[in-house]
Amino acid sequence: MKKAQGTIIGAISGYYDVEINNEVVRTRARGVFRDRKQKPLVGDRVVVQIDDKGMNYLVELLPRLNEIGRPAVANVSKVLLVISAVEPDFSLELLDRYLTFFAWKNVGVVIYLSKSDIASSEKMKKIRQELMYYQKIGYLVFEDAERLEQELPKLIQKDRIWTLAGQSGAGKSTLLNKLESEANQETGAISTALNRGKHTTRQVKLFKYGEGFIADTPGFSAIDLFKIKVDELGNYFYDLKEASTKCKFRRCQHLKEPGCEVKKLVEEGKIAKSRYDSYLKIRQEIADNRMPEYLKK
Repeated sequence: MKKAQGTIIGAISGYYDVEINNEVVRTRARGVFRDRKQKPLVGDRVVVQIDDKGMNYLVELLPRLNEIGRPAVANVSKVLLVISAVEPDFSLELLDRYLTFFAWKNVGVVIYLSKSDIASSEKMKKIRQELMYYQKIGYLVFEDAERLEQELPKLIQKDRIWTLAGQSGAGKSTLLNKLESEANQETGAISTALNRGKHTTRQVKLFKYGEGFIADTPGFSAIDLFKIKVDELGNYFYDLKEASTKCKFRRCQHLKEPGCEVKKLVEEGKIAKSRYDSYLKIRQEIADNRMPEYLKK
């Protein structure tokens, strides 16, 4: 018997498909995971005990970076966030909600603006101006689908996992199907080994893309922010967090405190007012959800 490390790329009916050095090994989980109250997830890095007779077992779950989504994917390093220009209309508020959520989850985000080809030139001019701010604060933004497909394999580093997220109707499934179809042409052996069937939102699988993986789930369109601690919210707005180092008070909440650098930069137009407005709105949402019932009466 020998042991090897790999990544769970599929799970169904108690079996786990693990990719080890570009080969797929089907395994079962040892009872030790139940004893530890651990549930292996797609995306987990694991140690597999390989038996020459074909009885392969998961014997160890390596430390997990994160867990996001429903159904869950573990160890997501980046999210490709699909936001549409039209149908449904582009929304800065929605964009900020997603960016806040993934910052809280410690997951990087690449923004893809879909349906730009069917938006009016006037609308696209406005959206591009708004997205320039996000590029300035460090987010990579794609608008052209062909450029995205050219650059994405270079962006996905070895063994890293990406998944998609975004509003319903933005085109996540269309993009995902295209990426998966292209990837399967290059990695047919892996796809065959998995007996891949029709996509369902209840079962996550990973497919090879570039040097890493993409989760073949269209992500999720609804996100809850109420579990974020209200006094830590500013940490997940990277532009506000950077400015806050110059606030007079170390734990400034950027509300009515004197000497607030964030409010100063908003007034000067150096921080987008829409970002600050999103911060205030999400902050209120969190506060309302955390308020005890007897205080709401």
